[in-house]
Amino acid sequence: MSGFIGEFGATVDAKGRVLFPAALKKQLSPEAADRFVLNRGFEKQLNLFPSNEWKEVTASMSGLNLFDTDARNFYRMFHNGATEMFLDGQGRLLLPQRLVAYASIKKEVVFYGYANRIEIWSAAEFNKMMTDKT
Repeated sequence: MSGFIGEFGATVDAKGRVLFPAALKKQLSPEAADRFVLNRGFEKQLNLFPSNEWKEVTASMSGLNLFDTDARNFYRMFHNGATEMFLDGQGRLLLPQRLVAYASIKKEVVFYGYANRIEIWSAAEFNKMMTDKT
């Protein structure tokens, strides 16, 4: 399992593209091959999983009892908005508009290394989350 670290600011352009931070790219395992899955986070952020990590996380869910309502709902919520992503030739990600809207992303974002994933936050929501003590 990867252990991403770091906090990196970036700007989303008018087409929804954002430059993936070079320092995070160096932390990717070769198995990821610049392929990702982006989904909604439990708070108001997006989760970016390298493809190899996504496979491990979803494989661990195979033990869920899908006859149980709570397990089904969790599975659906976790996979809500899951989208396969690739870095383009300039090292950018094209963020889907429906996920941008969910995370209230306008222009400034923060890439935040968090265990086996990279969270993508609107800079305003990230600052709010980091300063809220309640």
